[in-house]
Amino acid sequence: MAHILIVEDEPAIAELLAMNLRHDGHAVRCAADGDAAWLAVQRELPDLVLLDWMLPGESGIALARRWRAEARTRQLPLVMLTARSQESDVVQGLDVGADDYLAKPFSTPELLARIRAVLRRRAPQTLNAPVVAGALHLDPGTMRVQASGQDVHLGPTEFRLLRFLMNHPERVHSRSQLLDRVWGDHVFIEERTVDVHIKRLRDALAASGCAGMIETVRGAGYRLAQSPLASAQLTPAEEARPA
Repeated sequence: MAHILIVEDEPAIAELLAMNLRHDGHAVRCAADGDAAWLAVQRELPDLVLLDWMLPGESGIALARRWRAEARTRQLPLVMLTARSQESDVVQGLDVGADDYLAKPFSTPELLARIRAVLRRRAPQTLNAPVVAGALHLDPGTMRVQASGQDVHLGPTEFRLLRFLMNHPERVHSRSQLLDRVWGDHVFIEERTVDVHIKRLRDALAASGCAGMIETVRGAGYRLAQSPLASAQLTPAEEARPA
């Protein structure tokens, strides 16, 4: 499942795209113009953006150019959607940094296939490939975790939680997002359950000095910092406060 932002000013098209993407298992947000899309990406970095060329105000081309100029969004996967299918238009869309270009009208299977292809190219590692983030090394194949060279013993839920955070470093995830992505949206448990497992994960990383990599973002959720120096260890009183 990917988090996808749809930037489309026609409500009927946006809703149809959102419905098909959700049916394919993706989490979807929508923005109707460039300003709303820019703010949405500033709040939370999606896994991919479906970007309409013709938008009110700032065009999709201009918006793509702005995203490519920012360090945080330079690698953001972009799929351009447009009714303009001339070769020069395709070249212009790709030249500003779009990963793919889809001319309207297009079929849903083709759109989903293009999205999968872009996501594969952006994250070509296999499901069992080791993941490294800062001082942390996680190997899904052997279910082993090392922090600063020390073995870390985790329960299965903490392992899945750490793996997800390591695959999305520096991004803030709310409790509900973590429940959806780590536990699955079919599981009905309290959001505070996330806090319990975050605490267990920090406790397991404490001996290696890496507990501070799991940051609490007040009022928003949690994120994995790339360095244990990026976040101080939380005191017990801070642990008890809600994120």
